[in-house]
Amino acid sequence: MKQKIFVSLILLFFAYSMFIYTQSESKSNHATSDVEAGKSIWQQNNCVACHQIYGLGGFLGPDLTNVHSAKLKGPEYIKAFVRNGTGVMPAFDLSETELNQLVSFFEHIDASGKSDPKNFRRNLDGTIELN
Repeated sequence: MKQKIFVSLILLFFAYSMFIYTQSESKSNHATSDVEAGKSIWQQNNCVACHQIYGLGGFLGPDLTNVHSAKLKGPEYIKAFVRNGTGVMPAFDLSETELNQLVSFFEHIDASGKSDPKNFRRNLDGTIELN
């Protein structure tokens, strides 16, 4: 009986994997090269160690999911903080191009939704939606 359950679970796993990987992506989710470069900058500087996106990441700094559209914030605010740092956050020596790419990354994330995971609904296919 245990073997039948195990084999069934394996088959279900592969069937579900095939289903997920054969689904086409929405064109609106495709990132530009600037967004991809900004994501690389985010990863190379290990920003997730201190900051969160969608409530996931470190807790030393704030969640940055919606920093691009937040009141009294935006592209220049992001650039100023990255260039100058704070008492806790170090200053980063990024070129203007790199700063613009990082801002593009934040703009892309911001456009994808709100950051509070308590408001997310998990779907059976592994995706999440805002309640």
